[in-house]
Amino acid sequence: MSLLLLLLMLPLLASAFLPPPRPSLAPSLITSRLLASVPRLSSPATWLEGIDTFVFDCDGVIWRGDSVIDGVPGILAKLRAAGKKIFFVTNNSTKSRKGYKAKFDSLGLDVKAEEIFSSSFAAAAYLQQTKFLEKRKGKKVYVIGEVGIGEELDLIGVPWVGGPGDKDKVAELSPGSKVEHDEDVGAVIVGFDRHVNYFKIQNAQLCINENEDCEFIATNLDAVTHLTDAQEWAGNGAMVGAIKGCTGVEPTVVGKPSPLMIDFMVDQLKLERSKIAMVGDRLDTDVVFGTSNGLQTCLVLSGVTTEEKLLSDDNAIAPDFFASSIADFYPEA
Repeated sequence: MSLLLLLLMLPLLASAFLPPPRPSLAPSLITSRLLASVPRLSSPATWLEGIDTFVFDCDGVIWRGDSVIDGVPGILAKLRAAGKKIFFVTNNSTKSRKGYKAKFDSLGLDVKAEEIFSSSFAAAAYLQQTKFLEKRKGKKVYVIGEVGIGEELDLIGVPWVGGPGDKDKVAELSPGSKVEHDEDVGAVIVGFDRHVNYFKIQNAQLCINENEDCEFIATNLDAVTHLTDAQEWAGNGAMVGAIKGCTGVEPTVVGKPSPLMIDFMVDQLKLERSKIAMVGDRLDTDVVFGTSNGLQTCLVLSGVTTEEKLLSDDNAIAPDFFASSIADFYPEA
């Protein structure tokens, strides 16, 4: 056989060993497959019967910015009337539990302070669990964040510096200048901060990089948040990313999806984990918080996650159900 003939036959020979092409799926088939794996909440009454406790995220579920989502007050009232326990777990650390109680009140929602669990509370609870005061005698916390974290630290007697007090501080950058950091800082807590600045970032990185055994704690890693109902805003992931970028240190995350808050609730309130439903608007925090901690899960589309994103081939996080909002829990309401 001539070399020329052999070269001409090579593509034919190669194709004989290739697997047959897979039939392509029509978009409707892909969608129907995803819908089968993540069903819309179509029979809420049946689902509600198996739930004793509801854990709600706040931003995007109960409110957007300073506006209550349609139907929420009536649904919460119906759930209470049905004997369901209700709690609110938020990754927003700008307020303490006392501060969130005031927000619920301002929105006309009757919620007890002990029903609220914020990531600012989780940060303080983590320091209690790890015995910060006993093991790190004489140490304090440096805070990047707003009033919520400091108020929760005050309640457990942990000394802290920074926070809102550093919002107007400027890092002098003239020759020979430097930021003098506190060598007694034993932990840095980074929460959402609308006044984050270069001074705070530099101070935090010096504490983490130069103070012995200084722990880096993040209230959450949310990429975006709802400061107003007009658009999404950069979340605490931006602040945490800045500190992680200049220290190379991975933070201890205390908010969702970390198990810290749900473990605390189950242990302290004697809740049956399998009869708890986590209801949120985020896949990577709320739904993962539920699925990884043995809870039932319902994603609502009233916040950051769209139906298109939920059912996308790129999404690998599946709640038990999804609904337009919690108003779907009682469609006749």
